[in-house]
Amino acid sequence: MRISADELEHLFDALPDVVFFVKDDGGRYTHANQTLIRRLGLKRRDQIIGSTADALFPSSMGGSYTMQDRRVLAGETIDNQLEVHIFPNRSSGWCLTCKRPLVKRNQVRGVVGISRDLGQPDGRHPTYDRLRQVLDYLQTHYAEPVRVHTMAKLANLSVAQLERHFRRVFQVTPQQWLTKLRIEEAMRLLHGDERIAGVGLACGFADQSAFARQFKATVGMTPRDYRSMVKGCQPQAADSGIGLAATG
Repeated sequence: MRISADELEHLFDALPDVVFFVKDDGGRYTHANQTLIRRLGLKRRDQIIGSTADALFPSSMGGSYTMQDRRVLAGETIDNQLEVHIFPNRSSGWCLTCKRPLVKRNQVRGVVGISRDLGQPDGRHPTYDRLRQVLDYLQTHYAEPVRVHTMAKLANLSVAQLERHFRRVFQVTPQQWLTKLRIEEAMRLLHGDERIAGVGLACGFADQSAFARQFKATVGMTPRDYRSMVKGCQPQAADSGIGLAATG
């Protein structure tokens, strides 16, 4: 028995911490759950259906989501990509995004995806206390080169055990957590006036190019666009009333 996209849409309506969507081969939404509707600051599903990410999100973010869709329509699968969602009140939240090609008769006909909010750690897991030592180390050393073997030694685990238990407790890999710390600090510093290249170096990125690539992949816009947005220099994001919230 197969479940239709309509049935999945209604099923995902009941999950406030998960965004669900389906798009056709032109990147136009055919299905969207209530979470996506709310996070876009909209009221009805028909305000989304038939539109592309470019039409619903500010240009810097919409373009990033459209590029993701093109990769998936070319056959790529995006699995548990760590991303920042920026909500209408400019607060941010972390999520894991999955996008997969919809294949019919051996041809890619569209995109199906979910984006789930990063949940609270599982503090009852037997390795939680040891993994907390890794978190404390990363919090202190995020701006430095960090080796996974160093993290494994701190937790008294093998590298494979560290990866497995870390994902079980925190839903992400140690490297993703390190990226999270670096991007959070970069977002904080971009509220100030330090040069963007200096922000990247202060957050552990080797150069401005590496910083810009990782920031855009995670936040959906360049560091410069993010700085313009938080300083109120991007009217499209500030005045439209449309949230920057959910992965497109």
